[in-house]
Amino acid sequence: MSVLDDIVAGVREDLAARRTALPEADLSAAAAAQPAPLDPMPAFAAPGLSVIAEVKRRSPSKGALADIPDPAALAAAYAAGGADAISVLTEERRFGGSLHDLRTVRAAVPTPLLRKDFVVEGYQLLEARAAGADLVLLIVAALDDPLLHDLHQQAAELGLTALTEVHDEAEVERALAVGARLVGVNARNLKTLQVHPETFARLARLLPAEVVAVAESGIAGPDDAAAYAEQGARVVLVGEALVKDGDPRAAVAAMRAAGGSR
Repeated sequence: MSVLDDIVAGVREDLAARRTALPEADLSAAAAAQPAPLDPMPAFAAPGLSVIAEVKRRSPSKGALADIPDPAALAAAYAAGGADAISVLTEERRFGGSLHDLRTVRAAVPTPLLRKDFVVEGYQLLEARAAGADLVLLIVAALDDPLLHDLHQQAAELGLTALTEVHDEAEVERALAVGARLVGVNARNLKTLQVHPETFARLARLLPAEVVAVAESGIAGPDDAAAYAEQGARVVLVGEALVKDGDPRAAVAAMRAAGGSR
């Protein structure tokens, strides 16, 4: 079993427990009661490099990254530094996140929020919307084509912007086939957890001009952000480097500045 398979198996177990605790009809009502979701795409498509700054406590590849006793304060620092969106890890077993973190951050900042998790059922999209998310991650490697199509469509119906994540050429084709307009190229192999920075340049050239390319993984600082921008990234998604930095506000601002103008 690969690392991805193991993570998804745990996600399904935890999801089953949450579904038992909160019927889908009640969750749907909570999602419908939320204000209209924010659209991050105008900012992502504007001149300059956008940053999606991540609230991330730990990861399977690096273990514990940061304690983050106050996700709201960290998110506020990201927003002050100019983050165009904030990603909140909600997977509990491997990443130490929660939907509570997402709700806490939503109450603290007016910035578009990404629910970062391993989405395998529509119930999780409703959870994302009910907790105040504006974007949701869809990992192509974790989904077959019918499910990818259905989840992408359901996200759109809920007003959620889907960040569709790919790792190879075949996954790019699958993402484009469902109409993805925000595509994240993850340089980390989710089966081995190794990072291959050259992956972004190889796959980004396959994306049409109207698709916004997001570079994920392997971004340790402004120099990496600038390199990805040169290769066609309009957005970088950064977690580890920001949560470990003593000044996350300045770190976000530095990465934005490093991207220059497009």
